[in-house]
Amino acid sequence: MDFTFSEDQIAFREAMHSFFAKELPLEAIRKNWETEAGHAPELQARIAEQGLFGLSVPEDFGGLGLSDVDWVQMTQELGYSALPDYVVDTAYVAVGLLNALPAGHALAAEWLPRIAEGGARVAVGHPSQKLVADADSADLLLLSHQGELHAVAGSAVKTVLNPSIDLSRRPCRVEWTPGAETRVLDAAAAAPLWEDALNRGALAAAGQIMGQILRMLDISVAYTSERKQFGKPIGSFQAVKHHLATVAVKAEFAKPVLERAAQAMASGDPARGVHVSHAKLACGDAGWLAARSGIQVHGGMGYTWEVDLQIFMKRAWVLDAAWGDRAFHKNRVAAHVLSANALLGAGKTFI
Repeated sequence: MDFTFSEDQIAFREAMHSFFAKELPLEAIRKNWETEAGHAPELQARIAEQGLFGLSVPEDFGGLGLSDVDWVQMTQELGYSALPDYVVDTAYVAVGLLNALPAGHALAAEWLPRIAEGGARVAVGHPSQKLVADADSADLLLLSHQGELHAVAGSAVKTVLNPSIDLSRRPCRVEWTPGAETRVLDAAAAAPLWEDALNRGALAAAGQIMGQILRMLDISVAYTSERKQFGKPIGSFQAVKHHLATVAVKAEFAKPVLERAAQAMASGDPARGVHVSHAKLACGDAGWLAARSGIQVHGGMGYTWEVDLQIFMKRAWVLDAAWGDRAFHKNRVAAHVLSANALLGAGKTFI
């Protein structure tokens, strides 16, 4: 079985990397924080032109119909560039929810083409999360009420913004009235959709954290190459090298776990939830180490507003707690590992 990425997948990721480097420099991120919406509306149109919003929308609805494996590449670029949540939530999590509705459902037929064109934002209020990211700017909200799946227009809800240490993130409390006219699926029918929505959200969070780790490493390497003590760059000192080398090794060990989880999602593996939780934990651990080590090699000032490291450090912290906290994901892995029929060991990894 070949798990290497194809030339097309690698080329698309490189193209998005170049696009975000040009369209979303760090100065633009800081400038967007000062706006009421927290992000630039014109950026959504430019992202749509690149085809990102239609990446996993089926071709019948105007998208590219690509898989979770393609998305795991993109989420790392979104994390590297600190893109706001609404892109992933709309283009990946919400699309997955809408696409899983019963065949011919009017909600999917109406909203999937609009998402693919980049003309709609959809926020997802999963049952496990009290706050809904970017609910205040969403055209449509997919919300849970007693396990049911409801679809509510953005104009029909009241939102209260909840402050976050990550200013690219806009979590909101949502006040709304569930009813027969908003109900899409009952609790029994919606349960598997909510389960996979959680898996997609957690996988996307893990992928973004991986991208943030790589950005924190780049920022830290650049700083330690320029900052001098005793006439030499501090990055030439063994103690500093070891800090960043340990982060790089931790990230390299987390990457295959992340890619394995994406493969499990794409193939509909019955154990995909466990693989996603493993990836979330592995990337989360590496993210915390990258942040801590980055602060240390910045001489303790890495957390301050003026140093760009804080942008990615705070996003990694917040995403580590999103779409299931560490206790949830540890419990899911533990339940699998300790089960009587668990297939464990290298020889059984891809059975």
